[in-house]
Amino acid sequence: MRSRPATTLEDQPIPVRAKLAAAWTSFMFLYAYVDILGFYTPGVVADILDGRVFEFDLSQTFSTTALTLMAVPIFMIVLSATLPSRANRMANLIVASLYVPVTAFNVTGESWLLFYGLGVALELVLLAFIVRCAWAWPHTAPPATMAR
Repeated sequence: MRSRPATTLEDQPIPVRAKLAAAWTSFMFLYAYVDILGFYTPGVVADILDGRVFEFDLSQTFSTTALTLMAVPIFMIVLSATLPSRANRMANLIVASLYVPVTAFNVTGESWLLFYGLGVALELVLLAFIVRCAWAWPHTAPPATMAR
């Protein structure tokens, strides 16, 4: 019996836009699932029924802020796939950098530090990946000028 020669899988390069859109998608899912799974933390649902989330009163302002914080990563998925490269790079650098303190804040005052700490750590890894990808966006050499 003849053995087949070993083959190597081809490693196709992934465009920066696709990497960024995938990272924002992963970030958005983590962000949402940490909140969803947080409902299973003892006392959370009771506090919500009493009109409080963490230290905040449930209000239109709270809900609008929460929606805005979730909408930004959702829009970054689309923007990462569609913006021109220069604007794309800047948007990803700025938004990901602004989300670092927002994300880190989510662990303050939590009693389930292992759960929330893991969620925040994973989100911060994704934000660092986004900043790194945007920072290292490949440049093309300017076209050679024609001599007259």
